[in-house]
Amino acid sequence: MKTHTSETQATITPLRALEILKEGNARFVNNLRINRNLLQQANETRDGQWPFATIVSCIDSRTSAELIFDQGLGDIFSVRIAGNVVNTDVVGSLEFACHVAGSKLIVVMGHTQCGAIKGACDHVELGNLTDLLSKIQPAVYEESQTLDRSTRNSKNPSFVENVADLNVRRSVRSIISRSYILEHAVEAGKVAIIGAKHDLATGVVTFFDDTWIHNESSMYAVSGRVPGNGTGNAKAAKGA
Repeated sequence: MKTHTSETQATITPLRALEILKEGNARFVNNLRINRNLLQQANETRDGQWPFATIVSCIDSRTSAELIFDQGLGDIFSVRIAGNVVNTDVVGSLEFACHVAGSKLIVVMGHTQCGAIKGACDHVELGNLTDLLSKIQPAVYEESQTLDRSTRNSKNPSFVENVADLNVRRSVRSIISRSYILEHAVEAGKVAIIGAKHDLATGVVTFFDDTWIHNESSMYAVSGRVPGNGTGNAKAAKGA
């Protein structure tokens, strides 16, 4: 497998980037891997990198994006944080990945049986972890399928997975709402964003089609915002 260059990166559209990840995950699930010379890739990328996609995922040791999507050195940016939450530092990293380094696709990937999600479901408080879990709490409160209050905790697998899905969707929306740079990139068709979830048992990554943001209309459909009220569009309306 050849190492990506600025030329090959430039030929990849956001949709093609998504297809490449899906193809890689299919190989992972079937225990098939592209033959790579990782040392050669390290050599070829020592003076520059041109990743085609950026994955925001959990720190869980079983969710390495490079392995799950069968990618090599220099292929993808990997942003890892417990619970795949989005904060200012994560958004800044995504802006660098896309605006500076040319990445075409952002994937927010949760996973099954997530410890951070379980902690938020149980309202755990522990040092600095408290602040991180507070970013997942809105998804906990948003979950509306579990009506029995006594089962709204980590002992209920369905509740945990529902919260995990909602958390991914909230993170996708948060990226757009917090970055006019990425908003403009999406409007221009240069970057797309999508949510996904990795099943630890099967290895399969399921992409959430209802979070596919690839143009202006889909951005407003997913975010629920009214055109003209976003950060970037507001500036445009004022002639900035």
